[in-house]
Amino acid sequence: MDAPSIAVPTQAKTTVRWKIFLIMLMLISINYVDRASLSVAMPLISKEFNLSPAMQGFILSSFFWTYALMQIPGGMLADRFKPRIVIALATVFWGFFQAIAAGCTSAFTLVLTRLGLGAAEAPIYPAGGKLNAIWMTPHERGRGATLLDGGAPLGAALGAVIISSLIAVIGSWRLSFVVAGVGTMLVGLLAWYYIRNHPREHPAVNDEEASCIEAAAAQEHSQEPANLSGRSLDFFKYRSVWCMVFGWMCFNALFYGLLTWMPTYLNKVQGLNIAEMGGATFIIFFSGFVGEIFGGWLADQWRARGASANKVMRVLFGIAALIATASIFSVAYATTPMMVVILLSTTLFFLRWCGMYWCIPSLLGTRNKVGFLGGTMNLGGNIAGVSVPIIVGLIVQATGSYFLALMFFAAAGIGLFLCSTLIDYQRKLPV
Repeated sequence: MDAPSIAVPTQAKTTVRWKIFLIMLMLISINYVDRASLSVAMPLISKEFNLSPAMQGFILSSFFWTYALMQIPGGMLADRFKPRIVIALATVFWGFFQAIAAGCTSAFTLVLTRLGLGAAEAPIYPAGGKLNAIWMTPHERGRGATLLDGGAPLGAALGAVIISSLIAVIGSWRLSFVVAGVGTMLVGLLAWYYIRNHPREHPAVNDEEASCIEAAAAQEHSQEPANLSGRSLDFFKYRSVWCMVFGWMCFNALFYGLLTWMPTYLNKVQGLNIAEMGGATFIIFFSGFVGEIFGGWLADQWRARGASANKVMRVLFGIAALIATASIFSVAYATTPMMVVILLSTTLFFLRWCGMYWCIPSLLGTRNKVGFLGGTMNLGGNIAGVSVPIIVGLIVQATGSYFLALMFFAAAGIGLFLCSTLIDYQRKLPV
């Protein structure tokens, strides 16, 4: 008689991939604390340096010149050298440029430090998109993308509180920049310690987690088109790529417009002091963070129930764009600061569902082109980053009000709706 077999319990999958993306959430949050610091401190800096609204817009946009320029090179670096080293080095260098901005004595030197900050931060998002393609299964990438991009509203919210609190307590915007910069460099070292380029390289990943990721990747790779051209420029033959680029540009026109000019708007138009402005900015951008995480969860749940990528993405992006557009349009007619905060919070809650755009490079591109596509998309987004702060500054200076600036943001929301509904999210491009 054979001896009875003994069932060996299957070991539970480790969750290292989620811990990596929590680190990416922290990195992007710090990224946006550093960006938001200048916007929050701008009322004080503009007074100290005697800056006009147009010059303020020029300085606020300068970060995006090098940030936009380095997007595609940053994505190509992530494709070639893998994400880990690109993320760690970028974080250390942008922390350095944030810290030395404390020593600026003129608009010119402030612009120089912002140029350095933009160049150093540029590879983070393309490299994060690459990590999402490597570490997450297709049914997890909505949450992966929103954890990655959720750092934008979370960092903007925390930046408003941290920087405005430091300024209020110690009366120095310069010291707040030093604290933010040094903290960033330390987190860069943490990223190098914990992040790995592939699951099998990470000492904390067990075989169950690695096998699950590898099986999903093998199935996805088997569906890639044959006879790839290998020429990255061939991507620009496809409507989906152009809509991805222009959709992300419209998204960022609205988001970066609020990121760079909203603190000044709340201070100058709504009459909030520096502490009240920080609190209101926190509420508004934290609403965006909550909305982004909810949107990613909703998309993954819907996909897991069998819905197609086209149905999920087009419906969720369409709803988000329409509600965000209606809300930002209504701000122009709001009569109280509380109503303005409620409407802007609604705008950010729904707008940030579109953080799932960071799924699109892995949906459209083959595994060796995800970084390039992510960099291309973010180049388009940051063309808006370059131009919108200047455009808003010129509008405000020419008209003496923010009404036309708010109409400009509403038009960007309509563009986001149109582009998002024209992308084919189910077709891998043969490039």
